[in-house]
Amino acid sequence: MKNLVILFFILTSCACMAQEVPFKSLRYDENYSYLANDTSANWYHQLKFNPVSKDKTTYFSFGGEVRYQYFHFNNEGWGEAPQDKDGFILTRYLGHIDLHSGKRFRAFVQLQSSLANGEAEMPSPVDQNPLDLHQAFIDYTVTSAGGQDLTLRLGRQELSYGSQRLVAVREAPNNRQSFDAAKLMYGGKDIKLDVFYSCYVPAKPNIFDDGFNNGTQFWGAYGVFNKVPVVQNFDIYYLGIYKKAAVFNDGKGAETRHSAGTRLWQTTQAWQYDIEGVYQFGNFAGNTISAWTASANISYTFYKTQGKPQVGLKTEAISGDTNPKDGRMNTFNPLFPKGAYFGLAALIGPYNLTDLHPYVQVNLTKKLVFSSDYDMFWRMTANDGLYAVNGALLYAGQAGVSKQIGNQLGGAFEYTPNKYLYLREEFTWFSAGDYLKEAGPGKDILMVGSTITFKF
Repeated sequence: MKNLVILFFILTSCACMAQEVPFKSLRYDENYSYLANDTSANWYHQLKFNPVSKDKTTYFSFGGEVRYQYFHFNNEGWGEAPQDKDGFILTRYLGHIDLHSGKRFRAFVQLQSSLANGEAEMPSPVDQNPLDLHQAFIDYTVTSAGGQDLTLRLGRQELSYGSQRLVAVREAPNNRQSFDAAKLMYGGKDIKLDVFYSCYVPAKPNIFDDGFNNGTQFWGAYGVFNKVPVVQNFDIYYLGIYKKAAVFNDGKGAETRHSAGTRLWQTTQAWQYDIEGVYQFGNFAGNTISAWTASANISYTFYKTQGKPQVGLKTEAISGDTNPKDGRMNTFNPLFPKGAYFGLAALIGPYNLTDLHPYVQVNLTKKLVFSSDYDMFWRMTANDGLYAVNGALLYAGQAGVSKQIGNQLGGAFEYTPNKYLYLREEFTWFSAGDYLKEAGPGKDILMVGSTITFKF
């Protein structure tokens, strides 16, 4: 606690000294070269821009994050998990060094430590990874006279695309995910194109043991086109995955799956929309894959009204397996989605699902935001089961005949006094539906959670 108080005052003082350039979700996207002309003796500026050459084109930049979270569940796992009266604490530490040498070369190294304390059961790899090399890559960039960039990135790195429905850094859970990858990136005025091949890095229980593993291979191409007539912004992509051992309600075995998708999106002062569709094909344990998903997130912000209230509606249809014995696999695979897909409680994963999700948000002050949502869940098909966010099968399709999973009510207060400090207080209440009562105890879940995050 003493260290937390000290860190709080340090970062509060930083807010007074430093220019308010926001941090990025992908910390390697931050660029502090603008501080080359800074003549102040600001220690924080020197931390972010530490030149080691006379012309200041070669420099180091340092940064990190400390996050504490407290959770308490009542009837975790709808009554299947052991009852924990005290709750548990998740802690995440991130620290990175970023070296830039001229306009062409850079190297980025980041360590991560994710700790779980007080959980009633053995922590999962998503919650616990004591200390490991999270990212370590080099970039080589060539820039044309027209300002177009071509960058080759080699090494361990985070991947994030689109709205993070399929490829995410997994920010909300305790342990962010990374890949050992080779990626070629092209950036033009209104076009961004990536081509990559990678192997997923599974978290292991000891220190510095997350070595290279080719059990899950992931490759693809992703294009983003801006200022497109009529649709404004347009993504199109292909993603491929090979898993040596995959498990679904349909069985277990090797999986080779291909995903072809497109996304339309736009953000204005008033209207925001994000519409996406994906079709998947390939083979799984000798069965032919034919799966799909369609999603929409449409909202309206009353930007001229005090508090800028926003109302929105999300909805998703995610295919499930229609017949386990027909030689066709219809369960959609969300690949590497954001962990808190339907809220920080992370009770349900995006497999075999239909959901309707209205939500509201209002700025109580410039730094305090309140949001609330209500999510209604059904199984897409009664022959397929219910899955966790990590893809684990929670209940088999044969465990019940009802499609109704349940309803989830959530609410959160978010307070951001400056860019260094973020606090969140939230609750989630899940009312179990008929299928959960058929498949297991089917008790209602109540979760309360607190988050405090420091970044520098």
